Amino acid sequence: DDNPALGRPILTIAIIAGCILVWFWQISLGLGEREAIMNFGLVPSAFLGNTFQNGPITPLFTVFTSMFMHGGFMHLGGNMLYLWIFGDNIEGALGHVRFVFFYLICGTAAALAQVFVNPTSNIPMIGASGAVSGVLGAYLIFYPRARVRTLVFLGIFITFLRLPAVFLLGVWIIGQVISAMLSSPGSPGVAWFAHLGGFGCGLILGPLIKKRDIHVFQPARTKVKEKPIRIRFRNK
Repeated sequence: DDNPALGRPILTIAIIAGCILVWFWQISLGLGEREAIMNFGLVPSAFLGNTFQNGPITPLFTVFTSMFMHGGFMHLGGNMLYLWIFGDNIEGALGHVRFVFFYLICGTAAALAQVFVNPTSNIPMIGASGAVSGVLGAYLIFYPRARVRTLVFLGIFITFLRLPAVFLLGVWIIGQVISAMLSSPGSPGVAWFAHLGGFGCGLILGPLIKKRDIHVFQPARTKVKEKPIRIRFRNK
């Protein structure tokens, strides 16, 4: 995005690094990866105590461990790309410590939304999508007019357009709502209601815990472009 970050997003980078390390751990397990997902993913029925989850941790803690696991490279890459683009601005708007709590709370709200919709499911839920959706919700409320460089396919042509965040995220949330309405409860796939729960949590929680000098609905800002350095060599 064109929105300059307020300070170094050290915890955004740390979360991305953590998710990448966990994914490498997952693939190192080989055939044991499926068991790890069952143990550390959030299983709605086990979370509610209706079924037994034979894992090393209590099902209540899987609401956190599941945020750092992913089902494949594209799943991981998509979530981390969104977090990299939008997370630095939200970390700057909230502060480092509050950003971590914000991220975990949004991820928890996302998980609870999916559990509420499908409480009897035995399918493990993994991924940072819900927490990242919370970041998107906060970005929309803080920086709706910021410009985001977006890859657009125009027939046989591919180009980058600088689209307003309110348009880009508006299209995204509409797509999530439509997909959630068309999805079949209990079927494996994308946890659409987790995305909606996380997004809604970010919309509400972000303004409540922001820094005092940060305001909602801020005008668009542009990153300052560095001027090229010119060097002249004197002839002897």
